[in-house]
Amino acid sequence: MTDRTNAGFGFSTEDTVIVTGAGSGIGRACAVLAAAQGLRVAAVDLDEDAAGAVAAEIEAAGGVATAYGTDVTDEDAVAATLAAIGRDGAPRHLVNNAGPAASSPLDFAAGLTAAAGSMESVTRLWLDLDPPRPATVVFVSSIAGNLTGGAQDWYASAKAAIAGYMRRLAVGHGARLRANAVAPGLTDTPRMNEYVRSEIGEDMVSRTPLGRAGRAEDVAWAILFLLSPRADYLTGVYLPVDGGVTIAP
Repeated sequence: MTDRTNAGFGFSTEDTVIVTGAGSGIGRACAVLAAAQGLRVAAVDLDEDAAGAVAAEIEAAGGVATAYGTDVTDEDAVAATLAAIGRDGAPRHLVNNAGPAASSPLDFAAGLTAAAGSMESVTRLWLDLDPPRPATVVFVSSIAGNLTGGAQDWYASAKAAIAGYMRRLAVGHGARLRANAVAPGLTDTPRMNEYVRSEIGEDMVSRTPLGRAGRAEDVAWAILFLLSPRADYLTGVYLPVDGGVTIAP
């Protein structure tokens, strides 16, 4: 009998994961590592070329991936993309990662809509496809949702809203859906490269018990665990991936 399960995280090699914001940073790490764990990957990004490069990297390593250039703030575009992804069956897993950078010059309402509203619409439209049970979703929030100061008002509020929405999903859908979130701390991605090396970033690293900024892979491994059957009794979890900075004095 053919073994259709990857032994590492226990994923079925017949299943697909949608990764939004897959073109770089945490999203790219999730897509690449998910494929290495045997999942088929739908790599979604505003930058279609970046998504295509990630899909090509996965295919070159022997995985299965398809790229989609999609603006997650455009609900019609998201619906069309999900319909295309779901032609051969609804994907079981979703990594809801895409969103504007903390430094984006957005007003409060626009920031909430782009950062939290887009995650709600992606999730709702994915659930409309009726993914196989138990379906799993992991949201990428931020420690900014639990801290005072530092982030712009809209960014901190949106990240807190994502955590609240995730918990409502976990309770409201019960055994149909496991919903969890990760809250990265300072993470050395292309988007955050200059900030990590700034005076403020270096100060934050100095206050981090593990003594370094996070890597995209640190966050991606946590996401994959929460998606996987190894975490099948975890739902409603808000997991900081921050090197301990939020518990430091």
